[in-house]
Amino acid sequence: MSDRNLIVSGPGVVEIADVGDTEVPEGGFHARTLFSGVSAGTELTFLKGTNPALHAGFDPTLGLFGAPPDEAYPVTRVGYMEVARVERSRTPAVPDGTVVAMTYGHRTGYPGHPLRDRVVPLPPGLDAVLGIYVAHMGPICANGLLHAAADRFGPAVRSLADGVEGLRVAVVGAGVVGLLTALFARLNGAASVVVVDPTPARREVAEALGLATLDSSGDDPAVILKTRWRHADGDRGADVVFQCRGQAAALHLGLRLLRPQGTVIDLAFYPGGADEVRLGEEFHHNGLAVRCAQIGRVPRGLAHAWDRERLSAATLDLLRADGDAIRKHLVTALVPFDEAPALLTDLAERRRNELQAVITF
Repeated sequence: MSDRNLIVSGPGVVEIADVGDTEVPEGGFHARTLFSGVSAGTELTFLKGTNPALHAGFDPTLGLFGAPPDEAYPVTRVGYMEVARVERSRTPAVPDGTVVAMTYGHRTGYPGHPLRDRVVPLPPGLDAVLGIYVAHMGPICANGLLHAAADRFGPAVRSLADGVEGLRVAVVGAGVVGLLTALFARLNGAASVVVVDPTPARREVAEALGLATLDSSGDDPAVILKTRWRHADGDRGADVVFQCRGQAAALHLGLRLLRPQGTVIDLAFYPGGADEVRLGEEFHHNGLAVRCAQIGRVPRGLAHAWDRERLSAATLDLLRADGDAIRKHLVTALVPFDEAPALLTDLAERRRNELQAVITF
C-alpha cells in the first residue's frame, strides 16, 4: 500500500504527496499511523516562512547559524507527535500489532527501524490519542524540569522533583508546552504553580486542570506574584519560571516574575528574535539567569542517567496521573488526514484556533 505524506511545498502551501510503496527495511517494520499531533508553534513557522532554518544553514560542528541554507522547500517532514500500529514487522523487538509513539511526521505510514527511530511502546489501557505526547512533546516538558533540577543540584540530580519540589513555580504560557510543564511541576511536588497567560480561553483550560492562573494582560502579574510570594526582605517572586511562550515579551515577563538570583528555564522558540528582552533591567539588577532547555540536549553531566527514553517514561507517569483531564481539556480537535492541509493553513492564518489539534488516519 502506498503511503501519503503532508508537505509544505512553499510559503503558505500545504499539500498531500504520494510517497509510493515503502519497503520494510531488514530488522524494521511498517508503522501504520493512527494519530498525529499538530505543533501549532514550530510547524507553522515553515508555513509562515519564519523558521530560521529556511534562511540560514546550521553548522553542527561549530554550533553556528550562517552557512548557506539547504533548499528551503519543499519541507517534507512536518510534525513529531505520531502514534502508530506496527505491521509487517521484521524484528522481534517490535512485534506486529504493537502500538507505539514515534516522531516521523504527518504521514499515513512509515518504514521504521528500532535502531534508527525513536520507538516507544505504549502501555495497555492508555488512550492512544494521548500517545502523541510520549515520544517528543512530553519529553520536551520533562526536560524543562530536568534543567531546573540541574540548576539547583548540578550532576547530583536524582529525579525531576529536584527542580520543583517545595518551590513556588510560575509558568509563562498556557499552550500545550506550558500546561504539560505545569502539570509536571504539580506532580513532582511544587508548593505552588501559577500559569500566566493573556488568553481567557487558555486560562480556563488551565483552571479546568486544577491550576492557578494570572492574566498577563491585566494588572502586572509580577507585582501580584511578588506581593504574594515573599521569601525574605528584598527577596520576593518565583523560585523558578518556566517560559513556554514564543514571544520576547513573555521572556521579559518571566525575568520579572523571578526572585533575585533565580533562573528562567526557557522552553520557547523565538523565530523572530527577542528584541523586547530588557537585559539592563531586572535581569541585571536581580542577578538572574536564563537556561535554554531545548529537547536536543539534557543538562551537561546527566546524559548517562537521563536520556530521551527516561523522559518518555516520566511522560507516561504524568499521563497515568492526569491523562483523563489532559484528554478532555487539551485535545480540542480531531481532524481527518485529508483535511489536514486546510487545518494547518487555517491555523497559520489565524482563521482557526486550537489548543491541540490531532490528525486522524
